[in-house]
Amino acid sequence: MPPMSSPFPPDAASAPPSSSPPTLSRDALVAVLRAGGCVFAEQEAELILAAARTPDEAAAMARRRAAGLPLEHVVGWAEFHGLRVRVEPGVFVPRRRTEFLVDQALTAAPHASVVVDLCCGSGAVGAALAASLGQVELHAADIDPAAVRCARGNIAGHGGHVHTGDLFAALPDRLRGRVDILAANVPYVPTGEVPLLPAEAREHEPLAALDGGGDGLDVLRRVAAEARCWLAPGGCLLVETSERQAPAAVEAFARGGLTVRVARDEELYAHVVVGTRVS
Repeated sequence: MPPMSSPFPPDAASAPPSSSPPTLSRDALVAVLRAGGCVFAEQEAELILAAARTPDEAAAMARRRAAGLPLEHVVGWAEFHGLRVRVEPGVFVPRRRTEFLVDQALTAAPHASVVVDLCCGSGAVGAALAASLGQVELHAADIDPAAVRCARGNIAGHGGHVHTGDLFAALPDRLRGRVDILAANVPYVPTGEVPLLPAEAREHEPLAALDGGGDGLDVLRRVAAEARCWLAPGGCLLVETSERQAPAAVEAFARGGLTVRVARDEELYAHVVVGTRVS
């Protein structure tokens, strides 16, 4: 992006001692965000102004956003299922369509007492489930240490436990056969389509949270193959996927010994495969 003259007030340290503290115009923020290609510049400017502690900090945040950093990484949080979830740089940003996965889990197991958030990222799904269910035994796991650190902060208030490792290998063995809700927000973008993702995802979120292999279902198949061993009788596995991938995902769930259904939300363009362990 070509350099542009700054519409922000000068640094307070360089102003004469007698000058009043600088103020930051909302319009100035909007101008920078629009120049960076932000479609919702007005709304994003409001969020930045609310998050910033000083005019200089707001100016710096707007510049980072205009340079392509996800808004959630700029302000430090994402809204998800009625919660404000902390999101650190380099951690996958929870999508609003994934709220549908949470809703499906609550419908399938409204009295769940043991919940696992696998491939947890920020821990948004686990936190949302615990907030809705109340007193639960909550576990979250991810292979990325940055995600684990972030998730630990987000689920601490729910008494949750966060584990580092590759899928089920990260979980304590005592959970086998006890899990009522196993939410696995696995990566499902086919490798060849990763370069087509928006730059803010492609350049600022971990590849492991996006790339699902050749057809996008490599990780999903691994989860589906082993999930039944961890589910309690009547427990359910929920995984988000695309409409195109849903039939192959259903097949993987069935091979894993689960009774399967697909839930859809056309407005959110969300597709969730739900597999239940039938006694």
